[in-house]
Amino acid sequence: MRQFILILSILLIGSCNAQESALNQYAKTTIIRNVKIINVRDGSIAERMQVLVKDGKIEAIDKNLKASDASIIEGEGRYLMPGLAEMHAHIPSPQWGRNRTDETLFLYLSNGVTTIRGMLGHPSHLKLRSEAANNEILSPRIFTSSPSVNGNSVQTKAEAREKISQYKADGYDFLKIHPGLKLEVFNEVVKIANEVGIGFSGHVPVDVGVRRAIASGYSSIDHVDGFLEGLVPQSIDIVPDQNGFFGYNFTHLADRSQINELVEMTKRNKVWVVPTQSLFSRWFSPVDPEVMALNNADLKYMPKSTVAQWISSKKNLINNPEYTIEKYVLFTDIRYKLIKSLHEDGHGLLLGSDAPQVFNVPGFSIHHELAAIIDVGLTPLEAIQTGTINPAIFFGKEGEFGEVKVGASADLILLESNPLEDIKNLQKPVGVMVRGRWLDRKMIDMKLAEIAERAKDI
Repeated sequence: MRQFILILSILLIGSCNAQESALNQYAKTTIIRNVKIINVRDGSIAERMQVLVKDGKIEAIDKNLKASDASIIEGEGRYLMPGLAEMHAHIPSPQWGRNRTDETLFLYLSNGVTTIRGMLGHPSHLKLRSEAANNEILSPRIFTSSPSVNGNSVQTKAEAREKISQYKADGYDFLKIHPGLKLEVFNEVVKIANEVGIGFSGHVPVDVGVRRAIASGYSSIDHVDGFLEGLVPQSIDIVPDQNGFFGYNFTHLADRSQINELVEMTKRNKVWVVPTQSLFSRWFSPVDPEVMALNNADLKYMPKSTVAQWISSKKNLINNPEYTIEKYVLFTDIRYKLIKSLHEDGHGLLLGSDAPQVFNVPGFSIHHELAAIIDVGLTPLEAIQTGTINPAIFFGKEGEFGEVKVGASADLILLESNPLEDIKNLQKPVGVMVRGRWLDRKMIDMKLAEIAERAKDI
C-alpha cells in the first residue's frame, strides 16, 4: 500500500511539473509550417506559408524556411491571424488574490486575446504590465488606465491637478474617466492631462455631455456613452441625470437625424469608440437571467458567487417598471445605427466587451462582442480589424502587433477554419502564441479545466 501511495505521489508531482513546464514553454526559435496567413488589412490569404519566430518576434515569412534549432508547429493548412485586443478589459485588484488575477489573464489568452487595455487601474497593474512585457508571467500585453477619475475621487480642481500629475508620474498609460465629474473639474482634468501628456478614455459625465467630451479630445469613448443623450433635441426640457442605463430613459426622445453630426464630430476630433455592445445584448437584454446562466457554458469559469451576483443584477435591471421589451428593441435599434455610422463615417471602432462584467466572462466575451458588432452590420473582416489593426493604430504601434508581418510581436492565433467566412471559427483556436510562447489546445483545455474546478468552490 505504501509503495502504491509513493508511486501515485510521484505521478502527481510529475503531472504538476508537466503543467508548469507547459505554462512556461518558450522556444527561442519556432517555425509554424504550412499555414494560410490572413491579411487583416484587406482580407487576402497567403497560402502554404511558413512563419519563423525568434525571440518573441516574427523574423521571416516565406514558403521555404529552415532553422536547425527551431521548434516546429505543424499548421497543416490551417489559418493564422494576429492575436486580438480586448480594448475594454478589467484586471482583478489584489484583494481578489494573485490566483484570480493569473486565471483572468489566462482566460483572455485562451480565447486568442493577446493584448488587453485595463480600464480600472491599480498600482499592482503597473507591475503586472512589466512582468508581462518581460515574459515573467503568462499574460496578454497590458496597457493600464489610472485608478478611476470620478465625481467622488476627484471633487475639486486642486485634486485634479494633484492626481492627474501623479498618475502620469506613476506611469499609467492613460486616465480612466467615470461618471460624476463636475464640468469645471472635468475641464481641469483635461487641462492638466494635456499639460503633462497623458490621454483619457471612458465614460461621459452627465455634466459634460457628449459634444463637449468629443471636442475635449477623448482618446476613446466607451460603451457609446452619452451619444443617445446627445440625440435628445436641446428644445426638450430634460433632467440630464435621469438618463437611466446609458440613456435608456431618453430612448423615446432621441432624434436620429442628429446621428450624422455626432459621428462627424468623432471623425474631426479623432475620437475612437468602443461599443461594448455585448454588455447590452447580454446584461441589458430581456432574456431571463436564470435561462441565460443555464445556456452559457463559459460561466463555469467564474466563481458561483459571481454568477449569482450577475443573475441578481440582471434581474434588477429588467424588472424595473420603466423597462419594456418594446423600449429595449427601440433602444437597441438606435445603438445599432450609431455604431454602424461610427464605423462607416466616424474615426473608427475598437473591440471591447467590458469583461468581466455581467454575463461577460473574460476572453469568452470577446466572441460575444464580435457576434454583436456583426449583428450591427459589420463584415467578419471589419469586426476582426476592430480587434487587430485598429488597436495597433490607436496605440501608435503599427507594425509592432495587430498583424502577421515581419518584425511584429509573435502574437498569433492558429485556427482550423477561416474566420472571414464565419466569425464563430475564432471561438476555439488550435493554439495561441503570445510573444513567441506557444499554448496548444491540449494545454489550454487542461488549464481551463483547472480554473472551472476551482470556481466550483468559490
